[in-house]
Amino acid sequence: MDRNRASARLSVLLRHLGCRSAGTIIAHHTSGVGSLASFHPQQFQYTRENNVLSLEQRKFYEENGFLVIKNLVSDADIQRFRNEFERICREEVKPLGLSVMRDVTIAKSEYVPSEKVVSKVQDFQEDEELFRYCSLPEILKYVECFTGPNIMAMHTMLINKPPDSGKKTSRHPLHQDLHYFPFRPSNSIVCAWTAMEHIDRNNGCLVVLPGTHKGPLKPHDYPQWEGGVNIMFHGIQDYDENNARVHLVMEKGDTVFFHPLLIHGSGRNKSQGFRKAISCHFADANCHYIDVEGTSQENIAKEVVNMVSKKHGFKDITLKDVWTFRGRVVKGERINL
Repeated sequence: MDRNRASARLSVLLRHLGCRSAGTIIAHHTSGVGSLASFHPQQFQYTRENNVLSLEQRKFYEENGFLVIKNLVSDADIQRFRNEFERICREEVKPLGLSVMRDVTIAKSEYVPSEKVVSKVQDFQEDEELFRYCSLPEILKYVECFTGPNIMAMHTMLINKPPDSGKKTSRHPLHQDLHYFPFRPSNSIVCAWTAMEHIDRNNGCLVVLPGTHKGPLKPHDYPQWEGGVNIMFHGIQDYDENNARVHLVMEKGDTVFFHPLLIHGSGRNKSQGFRKAISCHFADANCHYIDVEGTSQENIAKEVVNMVSKKHGFKDITLKDVWTFRGRVVKGERINL
């Protein structure tokens, strides 16, 4: 896509959302159900018809690979998630399988258990309070539009992006989430990502490249950043720099749903506070595991298996074992995953 086409695409996108400045999307209300009577089902590759999404919403996701739903998660639920996260940081609770991660610069400093030294917790499927997020009816109502009725929660995270130390390590390189997942098809996977407070470019909001979900899975590896890179922060080495970039400005409770092939990342946190978001990747329980040996995903597969084996002392564990343990059915029945 040349620069003119990218500019035109962005202009259309911004007009659709009623935004004032190029490169920024402000989360908007997307309620209402439109008639699909004049459209054939085969025209939609990435969404399913269940009378939740309006025709406009479906077409937007089909074209761009993401959709923001405003004020979806209540303040009360977000406060409960925040309280539980703080308990985990203080080591008052230690859920089975949970990974607690620190920024590469924080990890070198003096360690005192608190939320100021934790940049992310993931795999919280055994924490009853945080896992409530994955079964919220308001979340699953939209998830089903992408996965169908049998829904698996496959990967969970609460991100606590720290104020940048000056080395820009709080950035997350542009990447595609499918790089991490050994299951397919990609069109039956979706991420729900909810802002736990106001998020903008100052504290490191998400940046997305609209329409890139229509492309292939690209090779990923660690970027060559002078200040260091956080563990598992793989990024795309080659991408079209002419692609329009859109920054998602979100309020507390706003939720973005996006395709696992959508290229996205986040900037550094230039504020003095921590930027929090909670997310889950969901998949249709009919999805199947694939062998990633010999593919571009082999590097992350080896890293995941080695990390889990070292942490838990497992021997002969496979990547499928890791994901089978992570996965939880949240609606319908567990089939393949």
